[in-house]
Amino acid sequence: MGRIANDMASFIVEGGHKLHGSITPQGAKNEALQVLCATILTDEEVIIDNIPNILDINNLISLLQDIGVQINRVRKGMYRFRAKNINVDYLETQEFLNKCAKLRGSVMLVGPLLARLGHVCYAKPGGDQIGRRRLDTHFIGLMTLGAKMRYDNERMAYIIDAERLQGDYMQLDEASVTGTANIVMAATLAQGTTTIYNAACEPYIQQLCRMLNGMGAKISGIGSNLLTIEGVDKLHSTTHTMLPDMIEVGSFIGMAAITGSELTIKNTSYRNLGIIPDVFKRLGIKLEQRGDDIYVPAQEHYEIDTFMDGSILTVADAPWPGFTPDLLSVILVVATQAKGSVLIHQKMFESRLFFVDKLIDMGAQIILCDPHRAVVIGHDHKMTLRKNNMVSPDIRAGIALLIAAMSAEGTSRIDHIDQIDRGYENIEQRLNAIGACIRRAE
Repeated sequence: MGRIANDMASFIVEGGHKLHGSITPQGAKNEALQVLCATILTDEEVIIDNIPNILDINNLISLLQDIGVQINRVRKGMYRFRAKNINVDYLETQEFLNKCAKLRGSVMLVGPLLARLGHVCYAKPGGDQIGRRRLDTHFIGLMTLGAKMRYDNERMAYIIDAERLQGDYMQLDEASVTGTANIVMAATLAQGTTTIYNAACEPYIQQLCRMLNGMGAKISGIGSNLLTIEGVDKLHSTTHTMLPDMIEVGSFIGMAAITGSELTIKNTSYRNLGIIPDVFKRLGIKLEQRGDDIYVPAQEHYEIDTFMDGSILTVADAPWPGFTPDLLSVILVVATQAKGSVLIHQKMFESRLFFVDKLIDMGAQIILCDPHRAVVIGHDHKMTLRKNNMVSPDIRAGIALLIAAMSAEGTSRIDHIDQIDRGYENIEQRLNAIGACIRRAE
């Protein structure tokens, strides 16, 4: 597999280098977490292409192997999965619970395992320290389909049982992406019809639904927030290619803009980027769609738009087709060198803005209003950010700090970069290939 976790590793970043040429985004991390879990729903072979070689995905692949899924690498990014013989005994072990607890995406094993086996034992998942991510939506949805659930205090685990799930109507209390994925996967093998209202409709959920339909599921309403799933008795083999990672696409647009570089981002699946290009344009960043590529010209200055009445622009996250919370930290960093001001409103997670004090240390003008809102007053490149020694608190703040360091004067250090490795494949080699100067220090 790929790189293993090393929380002692650091990036040494020499700022001020221009980027040039082209870069291709990796496969989408958040889609991979869903479609890999879906391979459990059939005992036939499923081939998935464009899987990124990153920590979170490699950990999930390793967990699937422990469960008994046969996994063969066909070539870089392409794997064959066959969940013919699931190791039911292993699923009851403390080791399985411990591994689930360390991996955020493991929660999406619950739906497929429950649908396939009728029983699952599950520990609370780990992942980013960006505030509480509740699992109520997942469990309420599965219980609506007839699952019985209890909490085992001794093992600190949820025990969920269902002889055969029954289709039903439900309205989700929040448009949770992973919650929707979990319920959809479980519902494909349930008896009767399941209707999910207020379903998440992100491109990654659309991809999961298309893959499941390729396996013989009957899902309609794909791309909307009203999904209908007619249960089937069995799913079969399929081949699926994953979308490029929209968070990487946005990160590369931000890097080009803040370093005043000309850059082409290849194979972006532009129509699946939604509002992302428009939000960067509102910061004054010029970008062109060229086929499926995005061309960012070199710009000395970019000026933040105001609203039509002249008031300060607000960029806020929202469920799809709104702006993804995963790119707010990138927008925030890019705005520090824009002309004008912007209010960044992070609605979904309460600790995702806590990295801004590192940017303030670097000379950025940011007012942190509360855990959810920050006002950025741009320097218009009249003052470069200063070098700094930093620690990456989570995946998305990690890439934002890397972008800040790339634009800063002098050499910065970012510790705890296993957080960046969790979401970005060989990021320093790929960025160095287009002109960055980043060194990994183990």
